[in-house]
Amino acid sequence: MTPLSSWSAFAAAAFVALPAFAADPAKRQPMAAAATVERANRTATIAPTGAAFVNANQVYPFADGAIYQVLTAPERITDIELQPGEALGAVASGDTARWLIGDTTSGSGEGKRSHVLVKPFAPNLRTNLIITTDRRTYHLTLASTRGASMSALSWTYPAEGLLALHKAQAERDQAQPIAPGISPDQLNFNYAVTGPATAWRPLRAFDDGRQTFIEFPPALGAGEAPPLFLLDHGGVQLVNYRVSGHYYIVDRLFETAELRIGGKDATTVRITKQAVGKGGRPS
Repeated sequence: MTPLSSWSAFAAAAFVALPAFAADPAKRQPMAAAATVERANRTATIAPTGAAFVNANQVYPFADGAIYQVLTAPERITDIELQPGEALGAVASGDTARWLIGDTTSGSGEGKRSHVLVKPFAPNLRTNLIITTDRRTYHLTLASTRGASMSALSWTYPAEGLLALHKAQAERDQAQPIAPGISPDQLNFNYAVTGPATAWRPLRAFDDGRQTFIEFPPALGAGEAPPLFLLDHGGVQLVNYRVSGHYYIVDRLFETAELRIGGKDATTVRITKQAVGKGGRPS
């Protein structure tokens, strides 16, 4: 056999000996998916930190989708404390043979608190734990060691705190007068609101002889706010206004104005000041 033919035979044999999965994308996909899942879980895992301990209680900030690391040890119970008033639904673990998992409660009334208690039977164990409640779902990873274990862990709830702040601010805005110092007998409510019954259609408009106030439904802040245009002397003019709660405040009077959302076929609601006839009624 010549050297060239020997090399050809070797190359052919090497090609045949290649693993089948190396040339099969369908068999490589599960490997890539597993690496992606492992990387996502590692990124989502939150480990204990010294700064987050309050005495012996590790306090995690709660976030949907996060995985919380819990370090345990044999002959030690770790207490997983839920939010006061939160009702426990179900507790599920990947390994119920080598872990003791139970639950209990403390307190009463609005301060009643659910606790999930975990204890491993041996060191060097790993599993996961899922806790469902009437408010959220907790994902935890449990690991047992021969040494230190966490006595307790609980959570703070930043998203709830932010919502509470927004609600409190909205309540303060509602309680504040939109224009201090105005007497009711100074107000002129002789305005007509016409147009489609949109979610942002004003409830009413009125003025105090100096400023015009447009009152919207309270849900205005949750949707798109329409710009305000004045129709004066046959022209259309975008006017400046301030927003206070669910009111527009315009620092001038006008005869006709329009609220518009959209382009060429915009949804339009018109506000028209009505002439006052005898007896103070619109003519």
